[in-house]
Amino acid sequence: MTEINPDIASIVLTEDDIQTRVAQMGKQISEDYRGEDLLLIGVLKGAFVLMADIARAMSIPAEFDFMAVSSYGSSTRTSGIVRILKDLDMDLAGRNVLIIEDIVDSGLTLSYLLKNIKGRKPRSLEICALMTKPDVQEVSLDIRYHGFPIPPEFVVGYGLDYKQRYRNLPYVGTLKPHVYEERA
Repeated sequence: MTEINPDIASIVLTEDDIQTRVAQMGKQISEDYRGEDLLLIGVLKGAFVLMADIARAMSIPAEFDFMAVSSYGSSTRTSGIVRILKDLDMDLAGRNVLIIEDIVDSGLTLSYLLKNIKGRKPRSLEICALMTKPDVQEVSLDIRYHGFPIPPEFVVGYGLDYKQRYRNLPYVGTLKPHVYEERA
């Protein structure tokens, strides 16, 4: 059994839930891209845990690249302004590209990324997201590989952070109120 961090108020997704769904998504990705070249693009920092687990769940070879974007800063709400902090190292022209994203809140950041990446002329472009918040999503997105819809709460764990902490938790949960006060 996973030990629960004392700062966690409730668990939204258990480690077992996540690992089961990631294995299913990895199998589906492998089937869909069998015999094809595939480039996984991880959106840093949050998606690094999901990207590693998805890659290990896949039975096909893939290449990896990363982008770092910011729309949150140190807040728990998106600012709506997207900045690219680290761009891709690889040319995307003619490539099958799969964006790996930890969570889709409003969808504004991912929508921006999709437009940016489409402009680089990939052969195909799809999205794999562990979590979505349908109640707060402002942009319609076609997410081909989808893990879980979750309530519109701020969550941490499995790559997601609050002020750079809690990314290493193997589950996803909400924080107790005292954490926000202590780290303000």
